[in-house]
Amino acid sequence: MNLIQNLLNVVIPPITLVFIFLILPFLSVFKFIHFILRQLFPENMRGKVVLITGASSGIGEHLAYEYAKKGAYLVLVARREESLRKVAEKASNLGSPDVLVVAADVSLVDQCKRFIDEAVNHFGRLDHLVCNAGIGSSCTFEDIPDVTNFLPVMNVNFWGSIYPTYFAIPHLKKYKGKIIVNASVAGWMIAPRANVYAASKAALINFYDNLRIEVASEISIVVVSPGFIDSELTQGKQLTKKGEVEVDDGLIKVVGGIGIPFVSAGDCAKAIVTGVCRGDKYITEPWLYNMLYLLKIFCPELVEWISILLYRAMT
Repeated sequence: MNLIQNLLNVVIPPITLVFIFLILPFLSVFKFIHFILRQLFPENMRGKVVLITGASSGIGEHLAYEYAKKGAYLVLVARREESLRKVAEKASNLGSPDVLVVAADVSLVDQCKRFIDEAVNHFGRLDHLVCNAGIGSSCTFEDIPDVTNFLPVMNVNFWGSIYPTYFAIPHLKKYKGKIIVNASVAGWMIAPRANVYAASKAALINFYDNLRIEVASEISIVVVSPGFIDSELTQGKQLTKKGEVEVDDGLIKVVGGIGIPFVSAGDCAKAIVTGVCRGDKYITEPWLYNMLYLLKIFCPELVEWISILLYRAMT
């Protein structure tokens, strides 16, 4: 058995590399043609129903505006009802025929079932489920006085997407709908002082990559990985080591100090909705962050070294 295993270790890698280099040119041509066709014939959102969690501010708020411009019916979900109503009013002015506001906490399974039911009962269908609600955290693991303080990060970022997905799937299947999940570059890249947050986003990416296979013929899944976007999270609203949500502008100072630009939530939302309607499976915004993925694969030591420098700048 060891002899066979050793033989496979020697033979399989070069065969795989040869296969990749042979198939890559054909695959590139196919993907380019497919991209052009999707660009020319995007999904028409007029009259379709879109539910967005975390819609009271940031990316979620601007996603509502972008879908509204395309004539979609909207269901806006967040805990802050007053803020939701302001977003709903603007979305209506931008072109949404009808906007339903539902105040709910995505970390509670019963409330997730409730807002999915309310959406379907009100509009009679569901076409896009946008799992956008999230909470940030910034703390070294050893500095946490009580590790359970960080349970809300997983409850909101992970289960806050899984719960509504579970209840929405039967409705999405009827119209070959889409699930759009807002993960993060941190889900596949090293994120100093954001270990629990990054883990919650990595769990999202892995879950939806697997779910995509299960529902491939009936539901499309889009995984979004934003970088530094100008939102409440990057403005310093984080879950601290005490388990309390506070504003810490340390991240802004560090990122601004090393010259990394922030993309506006509006520009990010526009790119997301364009990619979703085009039929993209993965969306990274801004696009240049895709280069970090290549660096992580081919130069992991360099990525680790840069991350250490960034970590030291933040402490």
